[in-house]
Amino acid sequence: MTSILLVDDERALLRTLSMNLRARGYEVRTAEDGETALKAVHDTMPDVVILDLGLPGIAGVEVLRELRIWSPVPVIVLSARHGSEDKVEALDLGADDYVTKPFGVDELLARLRAAVRRSGPAEVSAVETDGLRIDLGTSRIWRDSHEVRLTRTEWALLTALVTRPGKLISQRQLLHEVWGPAYQKETNYLRVYMANLRRKLERDPSRPQHFLTEPGMGYRFVSHTPE
Repeated sequence: MTSILLVDDERALLRTLSMNLRARGYEVRTAEDGETALKAVHDTMPDVVILDLGLPGIAGVEVLRELRIWSPVPVIVLSARHGSEDKVEALDLGADDYVTKPFGVDELLARLRAAVRRSGPAEVSAVETDGLRIDLGTSRIWRDSHEVRLTRTEWALLTALVTRPGKLISQRQLLHEVWGPAYQKETNYLRVYMANLRRKLERDPSRPQHFLTEPGMGYRFVSHTPE
């Protein structure tokens, strides 16, 4: 079930949208201010955030700015502001889409479906690069024609990275996906298991070419050899 965090200080709108989204099979959580929204993203890791810009306390643009420091979650902005400069600012800050009020529920649902499609794992069944072959369909992997054995956790981490080629995935998101929500602060788990993947799959684990670290942010898999 796709999970949505709906952030707006208009309670009537929250109720209406929540009912419509739940009726269509979405899991919905709500927040009425920016501080609550940031905590909810941190704690629950929703699949999509629908974010109003006109929030009390921490403004919507600041929520978006903060999210983009540590979370890649897709964000659809809602706003009563129709000026192009507001839209450009939101998109420049990392919003995935922008819907102006008033809007039709069908339009928002279409934007939501598009955001979910774009953010979902790529349909990757096999990767072959630089002597490394990964077959996700059969759960087999080779390094220079020699088959490599991975543990269940190593496979889960590998799959999370390989199915999003080139995309930076935050530490929190990887911990949530591989180990579960109770482990989102256990960054030492990631360091250990990423070291295991590099030791088994990289030609030179001390100079990884495919399983890359973005310090303080997260990890990414690249199928080509960086220049």
